[in-house]
Amino acid sequence: MMLHSNMQIQNINDVVARLDKLILQSEVSQNKAGYFSALYKRMTVAVAEGIAKKQFEDGARMEQLDIAFARRYFDAYDAYHAQLTCTAAWRNAFDAGTNDGLIVLQHLLLGINTHINLDLAIAAASVAPGANIVALQNDFNRINAVIASLVGDMQEALSQVWWPMRMLTKIANGKQDAVLNFSIDKARATSWANAVMLANMNSTQQAAYIQQMDTMTKLLGDGIKTPGGWSAFVLRSIRKTEYNDVARTIRLIDTTVV
Repeated sequence: MMLHSNMQIQNINDVVARLDKLILQSEVSQNKAGYFSALYKRMTVAVAEGIAKKQFEDGARMEQLDIAFARRYFDAYDAYHAQLTCTAAWRNAFDAGTNDGLIVLQHLLLGINTHINLDLAIAAASVAPGANIVALQNDFNRINAVIASLVGDMQEALSQVWWPMRMLTKIANGKQDAVLNFSIDKARATSWANAVMLANMNSTQQAAYIQQMDTMTKLLGDGIKTPGGWSAFVLRSIRKTEYNDVARTIRLIDTTVV
């Protein structure tokens, strides 16, 4: 596989176009990594709409953050599929693309975990190095709010076309965070702390710290893949009745209006 030149991505429209290509590739190959690509596209479109509506403090800076954020995902995707080295956290998430035992939400959260806990902090520090990082905090929180709202939208969208999701959500009684042992709010707080740390480090220090972040993010991904106890029972129950047509589910995530 030839590596895509992600430096050619210069604006949010370029990001969306590249995501469309990844989504199509995943539909054709029935690879479940396409679930996150479809969610990521929705997130990117939502950020673009937010910039257009002046919902961010600095729209131009937010677009640069979105581009830096996306390039990390695309670089990891390309390296993985070219059998080259990529971060352990992304390798873990991409390996799950052929895992038939995970539910759709687990696949989504594997991507979200890596993108927030690893990529977002690195991208933020690159766009706002040094003391500039402080001014980014409000917009940083807003982009995480977009991610969190879209996860809720996806659960609702899947519930509309797949009735057991609604029933099992009621059975779980609001314990979704506990079910998968993952909280976007906690991830956001950790990611911001890491962004501040990275923004005030030299390149050597950053490399060592990013390695530590990658290790921790991969461990969190392992927890999303294999939770125990009540969570494991609920997930097995959901998986038994989920659709097996991966391309169909990708299209639902990509296009369902909530």
